[in-house]
Amino acid sequence: MPKRLCPRSRTPSCTAALFLLGSMVLIGYPVPLAAQSAADEDPLRRLSSSVEALVKKVSPSVVQIAVAGYGAVGETDRGNAGLTVSRQHAIGSGFIIDPSGYIITNAHVVNDAQEIQVVIPAVPSDSSPSGSLSYRGDVLAAHIVGIAPEVDLAVIKVDGATNLRALPLANYADLLQGQMVFAFGSPQGLPNSVTMGVLSATARQSNPDSPMAYIQTDAPINPGNSGGPLVNVNGEVVGVNTFILSQSGGNEGLGFAIPSVIVKITFQQIRQFGHVHRGEIGIDVQTISPSLATAMNLPRNSGIIISDVLPGGSAEAAGVRIQDIVTSVDGTAVNSVPYFGFQMMTHAAGENVHLEVLRGSLPLAFDIRVMQRPHEIDQLASLADPTKSLVRPLGILGIEIDSTIARELHGLRDPFGILVVARSGGSTAEVPLVSGDVIRMVNGVPMTTLGRLRSTLQAIPRGVPIALQIQREERLMFLTFNLGRL
Repeated sequence: MPKRLCPRSRTPSCTAALFLLGSMVLIGYPVPLAAQSAADEDPLRRLSSSVEALVKKVSPSVVQIAVAGYGAVGETDRGNAGLTVSRQHAIGSGFIIDPSGYIITNAHVVNDAQEIQVVIPAVPSDSSPSGSLSYRGDVLAAHIVGIAPEVDLAVIKVDGATNLRALPLANYADLLQGQMVFAFGSPQGLPNSVTMGVLSATARQSNPDSPMAYIQTDAPINPGNSGGPLVNVNGEVVGVNTFILSQSGGNEGLGFAIPSVIVKITFQQIRQFGHVHRGEIGIDVQTISPSLATAMNLPRNSGIIISDVLPGGSAEAAGVRIQDIVTSVDGTAVNSVPYFGFQMMTHAAGENVHLEVLRGSLPLAFDIRVMQRPHEIDQLASLADPTKSLVRPLGILGIEIDSTIARELHGLRDPFGILVVARSGGSTAEVPLVSGDVIRMVNGVPMTTLGRLRSTLQAIPRGVPIALQIQREERLMFLTFNLGRL
């Protein structure tokens, strides 16, 4: 028998009254109108109605993402792992962040994708069990707009859909431990699922050496929830469900989501540039050790100290000096280098950072303008001449990798290929290339010049499958597609 739980705040008298009322109904006694009215006003019923309304509001914006790609099969019977590569499929989640078709998900959901299909939910007219069984949506092809692997976020876009229902992002500064939240997505491939919990922590670093901090929740999250939204009672996205800590492989109440402020900045940057520009104020910091504190006669033997102030940077202009000890960022106490890095990640270019420091025993405060850090792809993009760099069938601007450019690309496997520096319109196929990709081969033929790339594509008959071997970040992968008519 299912066990119904009463709210923790329910008093014994309230519980007894509900039990008596339920007993009267079960044994057939007429229930007084006053008692019926009291039941309608029951807090548990009101809570249930509120959750139902929230689910109905949020669900049409939560998508299921089906990804097809190639990957290594597990260990063979001879004990050799990774020797066999086969076509693989995966299911993840995402949510619509812009009515024109932009969708947020995790980078690890789409990172090796060759084909992406998105199920856009239909708005159900009937929420009954029979209506839920017939609940369907539109299946649309999608392409990658950009990936930010350092924060495990990606932006994809579906074409041919307009006026989609987008979800707003919550203000990260308003999140409080204990607030009620709901996880939406497709756990184990089951679409249109929702679970409920609370914010267990608003900033949790799973790796003490990483600047990334996550929202922790006990709302049940399982494989397949990746990329789906964690929303508050207002239907605003507080984070993107990303991973769980588990000994069993399933939910154990330790779920983690990427905070909304990181989602907001990442989406804006990828939509504009195809990649992420990190903000900076022109300082470097390091951990204060007891020996450093003693040697330099510092007022503290722990925390972080400014080790460098870059010439010409906004911190220098504001008056920050080397040896200042950072005490807080935007009013939040900061005691470690990774957490300082996370606080900086929450600011976009053009915003101000409020930095409080100790200079000796003197407390000082500065408002420092965040500047946009140059991205290597944008610097290389300046070398592209649109009249010469356009590869129209792929919808890209590319430049040939020579010895000079090869030295600028960190982690490049081989010093040849075509570097994708930007997307362009007019493609005859949906090719999931993003800026920063390196096209190495087309159907097994090495690509060393733009001329060879164009002539190779032109020689392939329309409708014949094409396989690109590319390098994305530091990994090699294949992308397959068919070119339409030119």
